[in-house]
Amino acid sequence: MTPRPLWPAITIGWTLAAVLLLAMSAGAIGEWRFPDPDDAMRLMEVRDLAAGQSWWDVSQHRLAGGDLHWSRLVDLPLAAVLLLTRPLLGQAGAETAALIAVPLLTMAAMFALVAVLTRRVAGEEPARLAVLIAPLSVPLLYQMRPLRIDHHGWQVVLALAALTLLVGRPSIRAGALLGACLAALVTISLEGLPIAAALTGIVALAWAFDPARRPMLLGAVWGLFLSALLLQLATRGVQYAAPMCDALTPDWLLVLGVGAIGASAASLTGRGPLAIRLAALAFVGAVAVAVLLYTAPECVGGPFAQLDPLTRRMWYENTDEGLPLWRQSSLVWAGLTIGLPVTGLIGTVLALWSSPAAMRMRWMLVAAALLAALVLAALVMRAGATANAFAIPGAAWALDHMLRRARRIEGAGVRMVATAGALVTICPGLIVLAVAGFPQTEAVRAGQQRPASGVQCERGLDARVIGTALPPSRIFAPLDLTPDILVATPHQGIASGHHRNHAAMHDVIAAFTGTPDNAHRILRGYGARYLVVCPGLNEPELYREESPHGFWAQLEDGARFDWLEPVEIANSPVRVWRIR
Repeated sequence: MTPRPLWPAITIGWTLAAVLLLAMSAGAIGEWRFPDPDDAMRLMEVRDLAAGQSWWDVSQHRLAGGDLHWSRLVDLPLAAVLLLTRPLLGQAGAETAALIAVPLLTMAAMFALVAVLTRRVAGEEPARLAVLIAPLSVPLLYQMRPLRIDHHGWQVVLALAALTLLVGRPSIRAGALLGACLAALVTISLEGLPIAAALTGIVALAWAFDPARRPMLLGAVWGLFLSALLLQLATRGVQYAAPMCDALTPDWLLVLGVGAIGASAASLTGRGPLAIRLAALAFVGAVAVAVLLYTAPECVGGPFAQLDPLTRRMWYENTDEGLPLWRQSSLVWAGLTIGLPVTGLIGTVLALWSSPAAMRMRWMLVAAALLAALVLAALVMRAGATANAFAIPGAAWALDHMLRRARRIEGAGVRMVATAGALVTICPGLIVLAVAGFPQTEAVRAGQQRPASGVQCERGLDARVIGTALPPSRIFAPLDLTPDILVATPHQGIASGHHRNHAAMHDVIAAFTGTPDNAHRILRGYGARYLVVCPGLNEPELYREESPHGFWAQLEDGARFDWLEPVEIANSPVRVWRIR
């Protein structure tokens, strides 16, 4: 029997989700109210590329500390939409089109992949239910909503594509494509390395238990290494050779090459006992780690090891997406992140238990990938969207079984309650939303309820008024406010929240939390002409909490310094001072 196509369900589900997101985001789109400062900085990257900045240069030259580790891969679809629509819509219209179209196209790819993945392990009806479950995952939609143009959505899609290939027929072609997806994933950002390593490890373990999967193993390890090498040459060039812990560099490529050679050698033990195969894989892993320790020992501490204690405490440890779930500032976000992966894992285990023998290997692969993603999401919240995506096949299988039971209930009212209960059970995030409401997205701290001088900002957009109120100048502003100032005004800044510029980041934090004399020295050292702050937002309030008698706390409370001249900005809560 020929399977029915999935594209009608995918199209309908994506269209409904896109219309809903567009309606919910209409105000944000009109104001360019980005979900995260990284989205504003990503638009700057694409804007500068389209304006003629070198393909090899991803620095932000309007910052005093503007070195970035980002990949041009994510810029490509945004730049394509911008260049294609600019003759018709103009620069601003074309940028808005890119801010809308690219995230929604990313979401379309996600919908298609979860449907295909679910059909491969659970069948057609659960695959259609997967399209229903996907838009009920807040972490997934958050990473693919309009204006969310940073790299996280693409990483989810690439991880999904790799898992979809993993559960398919174990051919060398499928393995090579799987490796290419993982190479693109880690090229976009090295924060994808843990899930890429987990999926590669699952490929290797699957071969250990089933030596007939050797073609996929060889395809995966060589596809990963060779694709990573080619992408490195295509996006960063041969000059990108310095040891770095936050992006692919020759030391990381060497590790991938050693892993490919070692896995190929280990695969020759396929006729031996399982213990020998596992020991061979363990030896290859140990050698790869040893190579990394020898060539780049500084990377053992991770990409943020170079942060000084002040910057780590004030910036990194207050950035929710990089923290474990139990350290989140919003328990609502933690619940939304972990709910679907937990229910999806339960459904996956039940499906594995009850499925015919021919499907158990596929369910085992999904279960292993989901468990790895769930652990990573618990340790680092930004991995939560991938865990939600991996959870959908198990959740769809469980929902299909619950709905079948609900349909057998005779009473219409009870049947409707049972159906609604099935949806809520599968997506416990709905309960979190119903009880606690949607978490506040604007970074405003509870500390703003204290008595304060003057009107406080409600959002970072309030600072954009300086685009017309002040002549083009170098602005000294908090880290999270600076990208929005860059994207919406002609001004220059000092630093943004990007760790390669840890020296400039430290200076910004030290100026706001230190003594007035220290702040004066730092501001003059950068040649800043104006000091701009939006009181009440997360970052200035953190500075006040850290140093209640520091420079910013004194300035907000009305202290005056002879080297600062207040500048009145009409009808705006933003605070501005001219630096004499």
